[in-house]
Amino acid sequence: MPQVLDPGKARTIDEFIAELRLLKAWAGNPSITEITRRIHRDWQRAGRPRGEWPARSTVGNCFQVGRRRPNFDLLLAVVQALVGADEGILSAWRQSLRAVLGEAEAAARVSAYDRLPAGLPAFVGRTDLVARAEDLLGSRRAVAPLALEGMAGAGKTSLALHVAHRLLAAERTGTPVLFANLRGSAPQVPPADPAAVLETFLRLLGTAGDRIPYDLDARAALFRQLLAGTRALVVLDDAADAEQLRPLLPGTPGCRTVITSRRALTGLREAARLPVPLLDPNDSVELLRTTAGTDRIAPDIPAVQRIADLLGHLPLALSVIGRHMRDHPAWTLGDYYREPLITLALEDGVRTALLASDAGLPTDARRLLRLLALHPVQEIDAITAAALLGEPSAATEYHLATLTAAHLLHRTAPDRFRLHPLVHAYAEERICIDEPASRIRQALGRLLEHGRSRDAAVRLETRTVRGFRLPVPRQHAETDEATGLPQHVRAGRVLAA
Repeated sequence: MPQVLDPGKARTIDEFIAELRLLKAWAGNPSITEITRRIHRDWQRAGRPRGEWPARSTVGNCFQVGRRRPNFDLLLAVVQALVGADEGILSAWRQSLRAVLGEAEAAARVSAYDRLPAGLPAFVGRTDLVARAEDLLGSRRAVAPLALEGMAGAGKTSLALHVAHRLLAAERTGTPVLFANLRGSAPQVPPADPAAVLETFLRLLGTAGDRIPYDLDARAALFRQLLAGTRALVVLDDAADAEQLRPLLPGTPGCRTVITSRRALTGLREAARLPVPLLDPNDSVELLRTTAGTDRIAPDIPAVQRIADLLGHLPLALSVIGRHMRDHPAWTLGDYYREPLITLALEDGVRTALLASDAGLPTDARRLLRLLALHPVQEIDAITAAALLGEPSAATEYHLATLTAAHLLHRTAPDRFRLHPLVHAYAEERICIDEPASRIRQALGRLLEHGRSRDAAVRLETRTVRGFRLPVPRQHAETDEATGLPQHVRAGRVLAA
């Protein structure tokens, strides 16, 4: 069997069926009638009752995409009819089918409610952003959904729920409210199936189970019909992409929809997209005050401001450190500087959040993210990134755009990009787990050669540390007294390969 036929790469039932169509072509493209005859023969030999034998039309449906309740035994029987009794091949297709059906079952499990979640996280500041969101949602003729986009931990869900509660508080009771966690960036589970979300929404709106259409488009049409004229408020948290979202949008005047996503929803042209930036310095201090307590931070506000700067003003990280301050009164504010601060933030939630964003990236973009940790400063231009990656500029620019769309990289100018400090720390951790030492050395060699060959604003010198020739800007070439490593490499993570 040619290597192009690989059922293991299928992640959905539609992708599995696409592979099944290729298998049919490889097997000489037998007719549906012939495949049905072979299945009848095999099932007769296996002693299965004639009443269980599939009709020709049922076998033909096995090659149609869009199926939501595929028959495991029948699909495997189709594979056997095409390849014969080769157990090695059958085993690969059986394993793939089990995997995609497991994914489908997991996607069908949804968290959707007719109320907003309780237990709101701390919310401070962002007065202008709240006002802008309320203005976009406030018109009674508005149809466009509001999409709140930003990096992991930026506080998108907190903002969405804060705005939603403010809208409801200003209105009469009885406004329909719907909330769904779409799991667009959830680790180890697939994004929620929009058909399953709609089924739950329709039930919450009073539709009996036997009146819910089977077809996704029909469910979406009924959903919009039920919400017409209601001024409903729909919150769709952690969206994966425009394709997942589009069936869930009310699309009727007066209904408000708030979306959160870690990805840039460029494909959702009907949405009003509102970036959720990092907190400003004053709001960062206020969030630390809210979580740690006034008495905890009052003794040294400049130290608190420095801590907020080191955390890159990321709300999730600030909340993590604020809780640690509250629960560990023996720690002075000075104890949080440098390594302990970054380690604590990563350990208690930030690493998990970044890992979820990272997991959905294409392979080359993930590799570039890790290699960016080798650069001695957190801002980099596209040409230098291409030197690190060892790919043409056009390909590297595509990967940089992918990282930017996932909010793991910030574009500071048309050709310049910056890593958030905690994303940089995460990449430092991952590079020695995911990249071999030989590849790291090659990337560093390209970076050094690039630094020598251009009139760079930052001149690089080299140091050999644990077998790596590491580029270091002259003005930052000092070594850490405790480790002997260049200071831009935190605790030698990059060099531990």
